[in-house]
Amino acid sequence: MSIMLFILLQLFALVSCSPRRCDPGIRGLCKPTVEEKPKCTDVSLSYCDDMPYTQTMFPNILGHKTREDAEAGAEYLLMSVVESLLGGECNPEIRMLGCSVLTPRCEKQKVLRPCWTTCEAVRKRCSHAFDAIDMAWPYFWTVIASLSVTKRNVMIRWRASKFNYHTNAQMITTLKKVEERCSDIATTYSIGRSMEGRELLVIAFSVNPGEHELLEPELKYIGNMHGNEVLGRQLLIYLAQYLCSEYLLGNERIQTLINTTRIHILPSMNPDGYEVAVAGLQDNAGNDDEEGPRYDSSNIGRNNAQNVDLNRNFPDLTTIVYSRRKRKGARTDHIPIPDYYWFGKVAPETYAVMKWIRSIPFVLSANFHGGDLVVSYPYDLSKHPLERNMFSPTPDDQVFKFLAKTYANAHESMHLESAQCGSSSSNSQRGIINGAQWSSIAGSMQDFNYLHTNCFEVTVELGCDKFPPEEELFIAWHDNHDALITYMETAHRGIKGIVQDEEGNGIKGVRISVRGYGMT
Repeated sequence: MSIMLFILLQLFALVSCSPRRCDPGIRGLCKPTVEEKPKCTDVSLSYCDDMPYTQTMFPNILGHKTREDAEAGAEYLLMSVVESLLGGECNPEIRMLGCSVLTPRCEKQKVLRPCWTTCEAVRKRCSHAFDAIDMAWPYFWTVIASLSVTKRNVMIRWRASKFNYHTNAQMITTLKKVEERCSDIATTYSIGRSMEGRELLVIAFSVNPGEHELLEPELKYIGNMHGNEVLGRQLLIYLAQYLCSEYLLGNERIQTLINTTRIHILPSMNPDGYEVAVAGLQDNAGNDDEEGPRYDSSNIGRNNAQNVDLNRNFPDLTTIVYSRRKRKGARTDHIPIPDYYWFGKVAPETYAVMKWIRSIPFVLSANFHGGDLVVSYPYDLSKHPLERNMFSPTPDDQVFKFLAKTYANAHESMHLESAQCGSSSSNSQRGIINGAQWSSIAGSMQDFNYLHTNCFEVTVELGCDKFPPEEELFIAWHDNHDALITYMETAHRGIKGIVQDEEGNGIKGVRISVRGYGMT
């Protein structure tokens, strides 16, 4: 009893001595919380301790909140090895420029951004050294000197040579160069050709990129399905370069991802449409005056060379599922392709992707579009044939919402209501939306993935401008690159394993179901 009394007395002492809780009804009890403003502090990064200034401020220009954050970033790692990579060429200019970004000069409690003219001058003197080792000019040096103070109302005053649109030939060359540079972890392969004979080239990353390995999840990214929606195409080209460079530089996050996953990237599913869209942009640019409208990319180059909308050209398996929903025990997985589908117009690009999907056990996928800023998830076809904006969830709706939120939340602004644009904004919730609730369509690629192969795919709309100017490409990369990586990491969520008999042999045709979820 005495021990219990002692404990109660101690608890009473803790309660009575604790600060009084804020009560708005008692005058003077609540005091406003005052946030301390960032102040100039000593430069403490060892690589930058001999700069001609001694004071910096955190968060720095890249958003690192502390010295430890800066030292843990890939940018600091790159700075630490760049001198040896370049053989000492272009120093100390390179180091001074890098430090002006990671530890910007601070005077009178204000950060002094690196000068645009200085950044441009260093790039002109040193870009040849990076080209000699087939290394892109570091993006974080380029953009910081090019941006105005507010990122959202950004004006890039200098176009980075590495952030521009690639022609189809340049895209193929770039992917081949990545394969050559990272031959241990990257390989390219063709899944077919477009209507006009252009190669549909994929680059794959893994420790054994040419083969499927047991229990290693397979995932894919597809861009440029609509030829005039070009941002996804460029981001996937940059992603391939980024994965290669960061792996070689020792980025642990990228190394872990590639060492445990097989990643397939198809930057352009519709290279023919892209050519038409580019030609339309150039023709329009020559005809517009200063006050004339920008190129209307809503239709020009959208379809393939047969005038087929590739995202309406896959087998409509969703209607089949809806027709079965009243049958007890009806399956919604591995729906076969109906025979009548082959009597319609099947585009070669669609057929190539279908064969690809059937040949590799993909578990996760995303395809990239433009015209809105949102992630849409299946079903794309409304469960009511006369209702085009009806919420039509799959049996795995919670999983799809999780996947969509993963990308939207990791994106710089997609999850913010203030950033929403396009027709989805009336129904989307923090950057995600059910496809049928947005606009019901039949024959979509994401519905086909889910119903035919159990691959979970979402559609990422990257922005309302389908063909943004080159000056905005870096900002788009900055907004999306973490989301691209974070989404791929979700391939490792959940469980995986092997079903074997008593003798340790794999059992063919096993179905595994999880209570509360629809797919098996």
